[in-house]
Formats: sequence, C-alpha cells, structure tokens
Amino acid sequence: MCNEYLRDKTPEQLAMEFSQVRVPVTFPEGAPNLPPEQSVKITDRAPIVRAGADGPELVMRRWSWPAPGGKPVYNFRSEGRRFGAERCLIPADGFYEFTDAPAEEGAPKRRPKTKWLFTMRDVPFFCIAGIWRTTGVGEAFTMLTTSPGPDIAPYHDRQVVVLAPEDWGAWLNPSMPANELAKPAPAGTLTVEQVR
Repeated sequence: MCNEYLRDKTPEQLAMEFSQVRVPVTFPEGAPNLPPEQSVKITDRAPIVRAGADGPELVMRRWSWPAPGGKPVYNFRSEGRRFGAERCLIPADGFYEFTDAPAEEGAPKRRPKTKWLFTMRDVPFFCIAGIWRTTGVGEAFTMLTTSPGPDIAPYHDRQVVVLAPEDWGAWLNPSMPANELAKPAPAGTLTVEQVR
C-alpha cells in the first residue's frame, strides 16, 4: 500500500486550485513554509485540508498514528465504514507503489523493489481521501484505501482513494455517503511511470 507520495505545490497554489472548485481554504495556523518538492513518507508532516469552524482549512499534520501494537497506521480500509467530520483531503501530485524486482538467476535474493509513480491524467494535482484524528502523537492523518482500479491492479491489490477536483467539496461534507466517493479509480484515470 502507499507509503510515500509526492507533493510540490505551494500553499498559495493549493489555495488557488481549491478556490477554483469552490472550496476556499483558510490557513488558521498560518501558511506553512513548504519545501518546493517533497517526497512525503510515513511520520512526515504534510498539508491536509479539513472542515474547520470557519470552513475548509489547510493545516500541517503528521502522516500516520501508532496502532495499539506500535506500527504506524498510514493506510486505512474504507470498505463498510462511515466517515463523518474526521474526513480530510491530502493534496498530492503523485503517489508511489513498489513491486518486487523480477527473479533473475544468480541475482541476490534481496534486491531493491521497483518503484512506480502514479499521477492523475489531465489535472495538475489531485487529493487522496483521508481521515484525521487526535492521537498520542497529536493530530495525525491516514490515507483511505479501496480495491484497485484497472490502472493499479497490475501493481498492487489495493489502491488509495484518489479524488478529482470536482469531488473535493463532497468529500469534506460529512452527510455525503463515503462509499459514493471511496471507490476504485476508473480505467485511464492514472498514468504510471517507473522511477526505479
């Protein structure tokens, strides 16, 4: 499952993109100072957009919280679950999946996995559906997953829930049934590129 993603938009660019789909965001904690391009990994802090007291707000939070056994909860199955006010949007320019390198005679048994970058076709960036909560490490978020669509199935048996801009406002609305949006991406939604 997704344990790394790419983010490279500035807070101003994010605010502009969200306003174009009628989801104007505020920065209640101030506009974050984001690096120009960031490969976000588990436990990193990254921007999320969630419903706040005065409307959608962009805040920086930790990706993952510790499960009771201590392992990080960075992906969370969406099937059969309801999500209310804890919904959030995770802005991303792409996400990575990893596959085992093909077996080769005489090659070492432990070889680096092949790394694939998935981006959304025809949009500058997208959002991954997520949830956030207050935990022992403070407020943190996780990505929701579902069964894989045709673009992901050759690489993984699960996929993160990707949301096009027209679905961002609906995802932040707790009265919208989550299962109407948390579903596999249709064929042709994502492009894939081998990066390692």
